[in-house]
Amino acid sequence: MSFPTVAVTLPEWVEALAPPGRVCVSDEEKMRLAVELSRQNVVHGTGGPFGAAVFERGSGRLVAAGVNSVVRLNNCTLHGEMVAFMMAQARLGCFSLKSAGTAYELVTSCEPCAMCLGATLWSGVSRVVCGATRDDALRLNFDEGPVFPESHAYLRARGIEIVLGVLRQEASAVLELYAARGGPIYNG
Repeated sequence: MSFPTVAVTLPEWVEALAPPGRVCVSDEEKMRLAVELSRQNVVHGTGGPFGAAVFERGSGRLVAAGVNSVVRLNNCTLHGEMVAFMMAQARLGCFSLKSAGTAYELVTSCEPCAMCLGATLWSGVSRVVCGATRDDALRLNFDEGPVFPESHAYLRARGIEIVLGVLRQEASAVLELYAARGGPIYNG
């Protein structure tokens, strides 16, 4: 008996919305893209209400997008941030974005859960920009795991800048849309 192959793919609609190389200059412009990825994931019924993107820090050039694919691909690790990291590292041909020769940042529609915070440390990004908060996700009964103020302090001490609450209302509205549509809470 052989082991199954695991493949991580994005829904077809993602590339039209977030083509690699697209430039977003401000944190708000980058967050609008992450929020729209999360919204379209809900509208298309392709996953949970979370979107993320990895950008080159200096230029604002989009390296890769990610959307929550947990239910669609039957894999509990496929949060939007994790998928964005996987796609960016595959595109750049590296296991750590630090080794790719420039600085990168993660922009995510919701503050990362415990798993995604851990992956943030190892991903090689030097900055994380978040929309909705952990409390916004918890209101829908998404269990974000053991995330504490010390978790963010740990990342900051290792040189990772964290920016919270960018376009929080817009990002939180997508969480509410998901709840209104009866989307499954797969980790609550």
